[in-house]
Amino acid sequence: MEMNQREQPFRNLWRSIARWFDNAAVTDPATALEVAAPHQIDLLRILPFAALHLGCFAVFMVGTSVTAVGIAVGLYVLRMFAVTAFYHRYFSHRAFRTSRAMQFVFALIGASAVQRGPLWWASHHRHHHAYSDTPRDAHSAKQHGFLWSHLGWFLARENFAPRIERVTDLARFPELRFLDRYDSLVPIALGIALYGLGELLRTHYPALATSGPQLLVWGLCISTIALYHATFTVNSLAHRYGSRRYATNDASRNNLWISLLTLGEGWHNNHHHYAGAARQGFYWWELDLTYYALRLMAMLGLIRDLKLVPVKVLGANRIHAGRASSAGARI
Repeated sequence: MEMNQREQPFRNLWRSIARWFDNAAVTDPATALEVAAPHQIDLLRILPFAALHLGCFAVFMVGTSVTAVGIAVGLYVLRMFAVTAFYHRYFSHRAFRTSRAMQFVFALIGASAVQRGPLWWASHHRHHHAYSDTPRDAHSAKQHGFLWSHLGWFLARENFAPRIERVTDLARFPELRFLDRYDSLVPIALGIALYGLGELLRTHYPALATSGPQLLVWGLCISTIALYHATFTVNSLAHRYGSRRYATNDASRNNLWISLLTLGEGWHNNHHHYAGAARQGFYWWELDLTYYALRLMAMLGLIRDLKLVPVKVLGANRIHAGRASSAGARI
């Protein structure tokens, strides 16, 4: 027993490190830290998350260039679209249909956003909708405060594992299970690709004034951290600030600024009123860039069967009439 007690810290250390690369790496469940202290943050396991933040300060060493900033912005937009359109509207809510190949492509791009795998993301989001703003909601700002709803829940031991029972429809795809289990592989590959591209450009196109370290800092660290905190505002701010059109059973609100940051996710009260739609900006004046891109993809035959908002849903359970009447809707 004494030997086991001495070995336990080392076993926990190894498990935390192993889980940087393999989310299924476990020790004896009877001594698992998730059981002993589920609400605590595993400081060893979140070191890569902290390292991404610290890596942003390396910008003072690598400098900047139009090329690096352009790649960072491009990766922000592409990965935000993968998160909002596919991780959220497709995997979580099945708001449209697509092929298995396209499903995997955007799951891959979504994994590069470093917000874990598609099964993890969708399962926790479905859980959020089931218990929104109740004590069982893992990231309710109303129940747990700003910091916890913004990022604390994402780092807590109790939320590291996917809630597989909520995504059995997705778990039947082995490629999605692989991305979920080894969710660090795609960001690592992205970092290597950015460094390699930067060195290639430095050697063959010196006029672009970039390098491997510079693209790594801008394209991976800065772009990803901006993506993190923009996405997290939907949890921490969109249930606190903004307007409410619909009397939902939670504190969800519509917020234009969050919508601009997240390509349309800020129309959160709309979304909680009717979560199954591919469109979250219900009216023409509610800018929803993700939906416009989905419409384009549907026109190109890449996706199909976009679910729209039924007219009767637009007028149901409204808090007040005001500007947004169903007669003026453009679906």
